[in-house]
Amino acid sequence: MTARYDFASDNTAPAAPEALEALIAANTGFTSGYGTDPVSARAADLVRELLDADAEVRFVASGTAANAVALAALCRPFEAVLAHEHAHICTDETGAPGFFGHGLGLVGLKGASGRIDPAALAGPLAAPDVSYRQSPAALSLTNATEYGTVYTAAELKALTGPVKARGYGVHLDGARLANAAAAGFDLKAIKDLGVDILVVGGTKAGMTPTEAVAIFDRAAARRFDARLKQAGQLPSKGRFYAAPFIGMLESGAFLRHAAHANAMARKLAALMPFPVVHPVEANGVFVEMDEDRLRALHKSGWFAYRFLDGSVRFMCSWATTEEAVEQLGETLKGLA
Repeated sequence: MTARYDFASDNTAPAAPEALEALIAANTGFTSGYGTDPVSARAADLVRELLDADAEVRFVASGTAANAVALAALCRPFEAVLAHEHAHICTDETGAPGFFGHGLGLVGLKGASGRIDPAALAGPLAAPDVSYRQSPAALSLTNATEYGTVYTAAELKALTGPVKARGYGVHLDGARLANAAAAGFDLKAIKDLGVDILVVGGTKAGMTPTEAVAIFDRAAARRFDARLKQAGQLPSKGRFYAAPFIGMLESGAFLRHAAHANAMARKLAALMPFPVVHPVEANGVFVEMDEDRLRALHKSGWFAYRFLDGSVRFMCSWATTEEAVEQLGETLKGLA
């Protein structure tokens, strides 16, 4: 039996046609390299238009690289980043922030369903600077969160406000920013939230491997290309990282496909015979399932991961079909 990875991750989906068509369109003629080409310039303009912000925009290969390089720009090696304890930078990036940041630390904070509890943030911010501990210099947020929940602009402001009041930096991991926007989060509000560097996810949104780094803080933008070059993230043929954003943003597919993924998650949640343990606000469904039933699910041909909190995660993507949701729903009903 061939394993089906339709719901294992939104990374397992193919690239959307709009992204591929833009890549083909970019694959003509000769142009300058290292992100100085007209394709990269056009893609950057579209990202700025999406955010309604005058930001520096660069394109890199992965979310891990985007996050790590961004945090390295906001922290010195003897400082730390505050983040949710289950944020991707804390659990799934193999120490990349510390590697790119030459030793910067990560401090995990509590919060239900992936959202940082403001009370959990207060303690580290109030702690005195001492020589034997990496004091915070930045806050990292994720929207949509690792548990498929979506911060409102007001909720983000409640977290960034105290951080900015202390002169610290703010990084926003938007690996699933399209899904957050499709759920109602206003992307144009980001520029007023105190975010210094934003990662606009491309890969999970249906593009070939690419992420956009939007730098709102011009001081952080200084020599950023040199930082990218040192990190191996300034490719000579940069137009091929940038082009998918043109196809997805010009056509509206960036938000349209995310809305579809979110709708498929809601449909799956409605069919789910197992208890759903986190609000279904974006494109993920997290359920309570014992190990025997998870093994049986795998044997039936469907693959899903057990997540950080012990729940089993089902992720929908731009390519998820209603038929696939219904088929999985029937399988799960049989297991339950």
